[in-house]
Amino acid sequence: MKYVEKVLAEVKAKNPNENEFHQAATEILTSLEPVVSRHPEYEQTALLERFVEPERVILFRVPWVDDQNKVHVNKGYRVQFNSAIGPYKGGLRFHPTVNLSVIKFLGLEQILKNSLTGLPIGGGKGGSDFDPKGKSDNEIMRFCQSFMTELCRHVGADTDVPAGDIGVGGREIGYLFGQYKRIKNEHVGVLTGRGLSYGGSLARTEATGYGLVYMTEEALNVRNDSLKGKTVIVSGSGNVAIYAVEKAQSLGAKVVAMYDSNGYIYDKNGIQLDVIKQIKEVERARISEYAKRVKGAEYHEGCKGIWNIPCDVALPCATQNEVDAESAKALIKNGVKLVGEGANMPTTLEGISAFQKAGVILLPAKAANAGGVATSALEMAQSSGRLYWSFEEVDKKLKGIMVNIYHNMDNAAAEYGLSGNYVAGANIAGFKKVAEAMLAQGIV
Repeated sequence: MKYVEKVLAEVKAKNPNENEFHQAATEILTSLEPVVSRHPEYEQTALLERFVEPERVILFRVPWVDDQNKVHVNKGYRVQFNSAIGPYKGGLRFHPTVNLSVIKFLGLEQILKNSLTGLPIGGGKGGSDFDPKGKSDNEIMRFCQSFMTELCRHVGADTDVPAGDIGVGGREIGYLFGQYKRIKNEHVGVLTGRGLSYGGSLARTEATGYGLVYMTEEALNVRNDSLKGKTVIVSGSGNVAIYAVEKAQSLGAKVVAMYDSNGYIYDKNGIQLDVIKQIKEVERARISEYAKRVKGAEYHEGCKGIWNIPCDVALPCATQNEVDAESAKALIKNGVKLVGEGANMPTTLEGISAFQKAGVILLPAKAANAGGVATSALEMAQSSGRLYWSFEEVDKKLKGIMVNIYHNMDNAAAEYGLSGNYVAGANIAGFKKVAEAMLAQGIV
């Protein structure tokens, strides 16, 4: 049995019923086969076994009291996956679907994503099965304070620096940071995505969506093309989706569809982003409101129908496995030329295969959505130096990082005879740096 196959078999045997983690490990390890075959020292030092096993997994209960004085208990997680190239770095996700498998898949992906940025940050991830939807600000504050009361034992500015993810925005980061500061009696950059008034970075809110579009534009530019005049669909309607739409529109694209967990909107005239921002960021309402306010717009229950809308570019920015084989084939049939993954692992293995067979440009999540964590690392740098960079400075650095990631994964794919396979290219480019650091540090 080949080394990669052996490790994958062990992953599945040792981690039963962790389907998302199995999927991420399969996608990553199988694409690393060409690299592993050139480096027998990886097997001799059990490097892959160490790579897929988290350095530390922290599970804890999170008790909190709602506005009716009822006590609830949620599960809290922090997976500190790999610190070979720097302190653990990765978001916190608050969503009812969160479990250990989800956190581990996100953490494994985060190792390579963070490596690709070129910045000294390792991989980690965390969160809870708590659902912020429908909760009052006070309930969310009490939950965040309880969550951080335990988490603060395990994180620190030079140890592990969490950020936001699904369900964790500026409000939640503020409550988490306030509790950390209260317990530890120190004002340090232990969380990124903080408000500008207490150490946050300009452009952090926009970074993941902007970075996705910067990479998309670069992939088109090298083919003597651009986003100008392209029809785009964007799944999701959260932070990543909103700012991907904003940047795509600024580059001349026509975004015609978005969705939330209830259904999708289609506006043949182009999405009016100011209306979306009012609904989602201010009112925290459902996207169906858009069709009530914008003449000619349509709302459809359910999400899968969005992939049947003809487009040149699709940017899945919602959640894992939203694009399955059926959805991928629908996109291909309707003329998609490029798919840029704004969410984490939004395409199933079967969907990836369908895109690759059809010659669709697929920009994988660990590269395409790295703009958020890259800007988080820039926020860490500003915190360490007590600096404050302008929006333009941060945005320029972000664009440079995303362009570099594109070319690094393009070159890595070509080096191993896989030109155009950016899934493999991203995995290889990210892994080589981590592997080198792990070998240098011995068996740890």
